Amino acid sequence: MNINQKNLGLLLIVLSLFLLVVLSLVKINLDEQGAFLCEVVAENPDLTMDDCPAHEQNSSWIILLAFAINFVILLNGIYLFSSKRDKKEQEKAAKIQQAVDLSKLEEDEKKIFKLIQEKNGSMYQSDIVKETELGKVKVTRILDGLEHKHNLVERKRRGMTNIVILKKKG
Repeated sequence: MNINQKNLGLLLIVLSLFLLVVLSLVKINLDEQGAFLCEVVAENPDLTMDDCPAHEQNSSWIILLAFAINFVILLNGIYLFSSKRDKKEQEKAAKIQQAVDLSKLEEDEKKIFKLIQEKNGSMYQSDIVKETELGKVKVTRILDGLEHKHNLVERKRRGMTNIVILKKKG
């Protein structure tokens, strides 16, 4: 299942709003119970407010922590939902996708080509090895074919690894 960034952000926003409603209801209920217990203790002349069981619970701190976590989830959802992919990157990926005839590629070549496309047209060779679970040598040979035989990618040295970039067509 492929969930894009906007949908994930929307899902997190909806989830956090739902949790906010539930947490609010739980907090209201606990406050009502605490008020009731304090009233009962206040009516009894033998008890002081220090004897009230509502004052001994840690539930308000737990709910406060839950609200804080919910707020972090909400902020992450808003960030994911509102962040935009660069239009140039979208156009670049669309051009590359239109111009390539994948029927000429072998299965592993297609797999790696599509993976690079999904990563906005570039990714480190070491990440390709990790994500495809193919060996380093096999990935190198596949990239050799994509670079020299099919002229679809370009590799540039970056430190101890290469960055693989899809070439523009047309």
